[in-house]
Amino acid sequence: MFYDLNVFKTAHAMATHAGQRQAVIARNMANADTPGYQPRDIEGFQKAFENSGREVAMTATRVGHLNGASGPQPWAEYETTPSGDPNGNGVSIEEEMFKAVEVKRQHDRALTIYKSSMNILRSSLGRL
Repeated sequence: MFYDLNVFKTAHAMATHAGQRQAVIARNMANADTPGYQPRDIEGFQKAFENSGREVAMTATRVGHLNGASGPQPWAEYETTPSGDPNGNGVSIEEEMFKAVEVKRQHDRALTIYKSSMNILRSSLGRL
């Protein structure tokens, strides 16, 4: 009965997105001195689910699922606007730090949604 709640799926997806975006930001910062490196980012969590005119493919998370792609698919990566460094590197450490703070807030939001949902579920069962 309580094993298929969408609020937990949403919180999990938000936390997963935040983790994947943090990895991209960390890779950008690690390559901040690499000549010719262009920064990358992944699409925002909300934009991924907005109706943008493209179809979202179903994903098979288990072997028994029908009509889905095998395994979870990563969020779409794209190149961001370069900052214009003389050596061709487009990474701005300041911008990447702002993105890292934004990702931390998104991850904290996902954990808060999960914790609040668990508290509501426990209260409804009489287990505080």
